[in-house]
Amino acid sequence: MSQFSLPAHLSPQTAHRQGSSLTANSQPLPPRHRCGPLLRRGDIGNVRAQAKSKKTNPDPPDTPKDENRLGGREWLQQLLSKFGPITEKAMNTHVLDFEKPLVELDNRIKEVRKVAEENGVDVSEQVKELEARAKQLRKDTYTRLTPVQRLQVARHPNRPTFLDIALNISDKFVELHGDRAGLDDPAMVCGLASMDGVSFMFIGHQKGRNTKENIYRNFGMPQPNGYRKALRFMRHADHFGFPIVTFVDTPGAYAGKNAEELGQGEAIAVNLREMFGFEVPILSVVIGEGGSGGALAIGCANHNLIMEHSVYYVASPEACAAILWKSRDKAATATEALRITSSELVTFGVMDTVIEEPLGGAHADPMGAFPAIKTAIMKIYNDKYAKLSPSEIRLDRYAKFRKLGMFEEFLVRGGQWREARAARAAAEGARTAAGTWAPNAEEAELVELIVDKDEEWEERLKGKEAWINKPAQPPGLLRSGIMELSISMIEARRRQQAAAAQEAVEQRRSAQADSGAPAQLPSGNGSSYIAHSDSKERNGALVEAKADK
Repeated sequence: MSQFSLPAHLSPQTAHRQGSSLTANSQPLPPRHRCGPLLRRGDIGNVRAQAKSKKTNPDPPDTPKDENRLGGREWLQQLLSKFGPITEKAMNTHVLDFEKPLVELDNRIKEVRKVAEENGVDVSEQVKELEARAKQLRKDTYTRLTPVQRLQVARHPNRPTFLDIALNISDKFVELHGDRAGLDDPAMVCGLASMDGVSFMFIGHQKGRNTKENIYRNFGMPQPNGYRKALRFMRHADHFGFPIVTFVDTPGAYAGKNAEELGQGEAIAVNLREMFGFEVPILSVVIGEGGSGGALAIGCANHNLIMEHSVYYVASPEACAAILWKSRDKAATATEALRITSSELVTFGVMDTVIEEPLGGAHADPMGAFPAIKTAIMKIYNDKYAKLSPSEIRLDRYAKFRKLGMFEEFLVRGGQWREARAARAAAEGARTAAGTWAPNAEEAELVELIVDKDEEWEERLKGKEAWINKPAQPPGLLRSGIMELSISMIEARRRQQAAAAQEAVEQRRSAQADSGAPAQLPSGNGSSYIAHSDSKERNGALVEAKADK
């Protein structure tokens, strides 16, 4: 091992005795900004080096734990979704025109409280009176909303979105992604949820709560891959037996060029077809606005619910006005003509149940709206669909949509159609089970006669004769209505035959009372109908019999 020694003037002992860390010719160095011109090439610098030995702690120092650190579920949710929880009060408060008097009254109450606190004055009685007046004014305002105002409430930017609702009504919610074709649509959100111990598949349109989120969510308008993603998870739920709950909140499917190239119409059509074949119950809740096929693609449900201030339409009022009147200025007229409010939709049978919102709307009190949504969903599921078999669930959904658009048809000479309907409803035995029947030759001739009379009536209508009940129904009669009328008349005719046969049997029994021979019922359509009339109603279908003597 080679050894070397430092010069005497560079040894540690010399440097220690000199007491200088860095010297030039054993003189202290000048300040740093002047050392350049004073040091020359031949100068020698002495360096003092001192090493200290210190035992290091192998354990890292204790760091204080963050009290706001997310737990397991919240931490996982943060990784799976970019969506944050809803706050008690929205940061961006948007005030509608008809809400301005309410906001002014609320601000006045706040000012009175502030002045009273600053001056130490007790104004509790006056504040209570103002609060009662504000509550009554809010109640009067929201119970008399016009269709245009309800549309504004449904589109309110602070209205709870699907993820707001899903995270607050469920005990657990895990968002799932992807359509298994390499794409994912943020405007369509799917996930597994648990409520009261029951697992559900949640599927819904997702809007943003600000401009940045709306751009990311495409303003709640799904692409074709969004609907294929929804179909993937509906099939998943059908395979594992999970009830499906869909939340509708979209102005419509995205109508861009890229969406059309990817097959927007085909994606919606496949969803409509497949949803009628699922054997798990499907509940649909309209939480905002439900527009056109974009809403219907996840809205073919056994039971359709709608929130009180939500809307549902075949086309947006602006689009309707542009089509009919070539101007968007007629949007208010189109809104009233489309009948898009919740009460009207229930009247027409498009929706089944209205979920009441807190006073002032869900945008004013989102935390008060969540329990009502959960209660309505669980009540309908437990009361109606929890115990149904898969085939009964599928038939229930099919029957619901088959009834849409049907109307009652009448043909009464003289225009007394209302009286005729009341008389038919009051007739004994007017409502009977439908059943399956085969008409004989005489009954077939009767059907042909009815059809011929219908064709004659249509020719009379073409001659511009007065239509007896024009305000109640459109002109003309559907062939399906004529066949239903024919069946009703044949059923009534068979009841008459059965009654006559029963009367004959009673007479025969009284005549043969001494002989003890049993009376035989005559065979034919009358007796077969009597046997069938005692059977149970199938699928709730009833045929109203109309006796035309």
